[in-house]
Amino acid sequence: MWYILLLAVGFLPLIYGANLLVNNASSLAKKLNIPAIVIGLTIVGFGTSSPEMVVNIIASIEKSSDLVLGNIIGSNLINVFGILGISAIIYPIAVRNNTRWIEIPLSLLSAVVIIILANDHIIDKTSFSRISRIDGLILLLFFLIFIVYNVRLAQSEGYTGDLSIKEKPLTRSVLLMVGGLALLIAGGRIIVTSAVKVATILGMSERVIALTIVSIGTSLPELATSVVAAIRRNTDIAIGNVVGSNIYNVFLILGVSATIYPVSLPHLANIDMLVNILASLLLLIFVFTGKERKLGRCGGIVFVIIYISYLLSVSFI
Repeated sequence: MWYILLLAVGFLPLIYGANLLVNNASSLAKKLNIPAIVIGLTIVGFGTSSPEMVVNIIASIEKSSDLVLGNIIGSNLINVFGILGISAIIYPIAVRNNTRWIEIPLSLLSAVVIIILANDHIIDKTSFSRISRIDGLILLLFFLIFIVYNVRLAQSEGYTGDLSIKEKPLTRSVLLMVGGLALLIAGGRIIVTSAVKVATILGMSERVIALTIVSIGTSLPELATSVVAAIRRNTDIAIGNVVGSNIYNVFLILGVSATIYPVSLPHLANIDMLVNILASLLLLIFVFTGKERKLGRCGGIVFVIIYISYLLSVSFI
């Protein structure tokens, strides 16, 4: 019970630290006259994915492959089935052309790429399967391409840099940024340590803990951002936040994690990765066949039902 409580408490410094780090890093960047496009596409864009990044880096250092891959897949599934599903139920989500034709297919590509990279025993007939350091570097190259695409897109659409950044004194920004990073690391360490202990005590696999509790907790920033955007009917933000986060998770966070330490393929992980492919594929189908190219309330209900069914199957099978 103590470790379960500690696991839940660990998300508080993790999420608050991420918010503190992003806000003050943005303030510092603006004070140093860094272009708004760079702030928006790097610091702010990375903000909602920083909890997953910190948890995965710590898990990689501690060689907990089940946590690393489970957190990535679990976060992507809650992003599409959970967060987008809830957002679409609140208000139907319209999808821009570039999101429909480029970003969602890129998210689907990322889901396909990791299942290919992870299955050495099927493709190369080896005795093991893992996402190696070379695979991690390949994922990081994909991420670089994604960043270049975003910069070009922002430039072509006339990025105005209208970011609500509150400027603070230089020293204060640096101190708060360091404080936010410290909270992120502390929260990440608490979560990783507690997740391993809980899995051991309850006789559960680290994969199950990562796919459920850890991934849901680290995805709370995306949930808050997308739900608020849906309530305000800023649906571009809702879907852009989710799809962008999924791409960040695979190409950047999994890439960094595998580069630190190779990620072994946990038992039943192929099922999780196939469901991850299904999530992006269904999203692609819904936005191309839905009324007015929207993810409507019916689609949102379907997504939420699939996610709840998946959580129950992971927890009890």
